[in-house]
Amino acid sequence: MRAFARPLFGRRARLRWIHLILGGALAMPYVFVGAVVVGPAAGGAHVFSSLALQLASFGVGLPLAALTSLFPLTRPLETAAVRWLCGVDADRLADGPARGRAAKGRTAAWFTLHLGLGGIIAGMSLAVPPFAAVLIVLPLAAGLWDTRLGLPEVFDHAWALALAPVAGAASLLALAGCAAGAGALLARRAPALLGPTPEDRLAAAEARAADLAVRNRLARELHDSVGHALSAVTLQASAARRVLDSDPGFVREALAAIEETTRRTVGELDAVLGVLRDGDAPGTAPAPTLAADLDGLLRRTRASGLKVSATLGTAPESLPPVLSREAYRIVQEGLSNALKHAGEGVTVTLRVEVRDGHLEITLTNPLAAAPGPRSAPRPGGGHGLRGVEDRARLLGGTTRAGPAEGIWRLHVRLPMRTAARPTARPKGPP
Repeated sequence: MRAFARPLFGRRARLRWIHLILGGALAMPYVFVGAVVVGPAAGGAHVFSSLALQLASFGVGLPLAALTSLFPLTRPLETAAVRWLCGVDADRLADGPARGRAAKGRTAAWFTLHLGLGGIIAGMSLAVPPFAAVLIVLPLAAGLWDTRLGLPEVFDHAWALALAPVAGAASLLALAGCAAGAGALLARRAPALLGPTPEDRLAAAEARAADLAVRNRLARELHDSVGHALSAVTLQASAARRVLDSDPGFVREALAAIEETTRRTVGELDAVLGVLRDGDAPGTAPAPTLAADLDGLLRRTRASGLKVSATLGTAPESLPPVLSREAYRIVQEGLSNALKHAGEGVTVTLRVEVRDGHLEITLTNPLAAAPGPRSAPRPGGGHGLRGVEDRARLLGGTTRAGPAEGIWRLHVRLPMRTAARPTARPKGPP
């Protein structure tokens, strides 16, 4: 018995019934407009006194409903109603207004179907229960039917009176069955008519790609900024510890470099984390560039005990901001790799110059003769060069890195024209 009643009166069936009644309520304004058209066409007859004229008004109003479904809010509202009342999975439905002719046509078809079936079920829900109640109690009030109810003459017969309650109960079951069937039909057609179109899937894919690009950029910023700072601070502290008694001046310089490195890194970290906090504005730490902080980067790196020889073939101030910022991160990562992997006492050579319309960055250092503390790999490392390659590729440049003739060489070539397209960079921290 429960298995029979659940499809007709279960929670899902009741919610779908409510959805249909909402469709009937939405259809009423269109029916009234249709009545204004049908009434004069029928010679001024009262539309709601005739079932045929009511159906005609309903038929005139449905095309009007299809036209108004083109409003942008129609699909989001219908999708929300279907998700909550029809039990359709959210991932099978499209979000946002309909885009393109195909999506608008499907929305119009759905809206017409919803209002059409909803109007029929809502009308039945208003008419059938009172009629069924009369039939159920008719045997108990048989003496009243001829004077007050005006029932057909068939109920003069005793067998008709005896079957009246059965007919009333059957009418209620038929109403529930029609409502359940119409609700199931709408739930089955909803993904096809309200589901994502190819345009919707493309827009969703673009949104996911943009989000992934932002996440990748945040990961690069964290790796380049925090990773370099931790490597530099570790080596600065190690160098200061080794000469603590013999060279107090170097120790003071190393401690000052540690303080400056950590202060700058905390500012950059706050800028990156500000993007990750919902509702929080990005931090206001200035974007590091070659023009703003190349000298400071070299000074802090040298305070770690690494010798750096830098040659600038162009003024950093002349570089476009986007190019200067990305070049700074590339130089920072190259120096960070040298800090971690170069041997003791080696000199890192940095050269930055403009040649043939490209900014060229070259870092070289002799290969370590034997593994030392700096050349020991750290767990989870090995992403620095990949980040350099990603930055260069986004700017349309190239990267070459590897050992050659006893030296390690990193060469990055960035086209100067990329600075004219700053909007190509995904939205993220500076």
